[in-house]
Amino acid sequence: MSAAKLRAFLAVAQHGSFSAAARAVGLSQPTLTTQVQGLERQHKVVLFHRQGHRIELTSVGERLLPVARQIASLELDAWNLLHDSGDLQSGELRLGAVGPFHVIEMVDAYRQRYPRLDVSIRMGNSSSVFKDLEDYAIDIGVLARFHETPGFCATPYARHALILFVHREHPFANRGQIRLEELHGQPLLQRESGSSTRRALDEALARAGVRPKLAMEIGSREAIREAAARGIGIGAVSEAEFIPDTRLRTVRIEGDPAVTQTYLYCLQVRRESRVLASFFDVALALRRGVNDHATP
Repeated sequence: MSAAKLRAFLAVAQHGSFSAAARAVGLSQPTLTTQVQGLERQHKVVLFHRQGHRIELTSVGERLLPVARQIASLELDAWNLLHDSGDLQSGELRLGAVGPFHVIEMVDAYRQRYPRLDVSIRMGNSSSVFKDLEDYAIDIGVLARFHETPGFCATPYARHALILFVHREHPFANRGQIRLEELHGQPLLQRESGSSTRRALDEALARAGVRPKLAMEIGSREAIREAAARGIGIGAVSEAEFIPDTRLRTVRIEGDPAVTQTYLYCLQVRRESRVLASFFDVALALRRGVNDHATP
């Protein structure tokens, strides 16, 4: 199988059309089309359903895609090693994350260290990040809690307490700190099921036998902040992710019973990749500074 034909297939799958893929890889469209058709003829398969200017992967194409990504990743690792002697003067790093806070600070530090590498970030939930890792669509995932998942390498990055935030005229607003038990019967603004913030708070409440009243379930931090600012209920967020707002006041929970933890994930077989290892090195150096200010 020709590596060029496989790269052509991958480019079309990633860019959604032959013309866009040709522009991305610097080939003429007829040349790129010939390479993909050659791959199909060679193995007597159809990789794309062609409907005018629209294309879709066939079932065979969908199964081939993660394999092609894996080969491309290994090829890039080999090229970086041989061409740059491991110095990473060029290349690509693809990240996935469930939230922007920590991943942005990591990327900022990484780009200062390796300015010639292209870095991209894909946002999603935990399930989509793991699927993208398995499919080689991303290289490293930044997730908000530990997942017991075979075949993956998990590296802890940061640990932060959950804090509450309330309208500035709420009875808790000038308290600074409350006991967890004081949330019993209080209107609570909750993230969607599966949120790491919700999971951490729910577990702390369950351990203490505390039952707040669900004021509303909302799928984003921004919307919860607005709801709290209108006095609809009490919000909760990692202390590292709270954005100051004159309408709101923050309130700690005595003893910090609920915490979130950020982990970096990659496939175990890719942990020693030069590009991935370079990001882990930068993140772990940055972690020491982050955790100096985090919950003990």
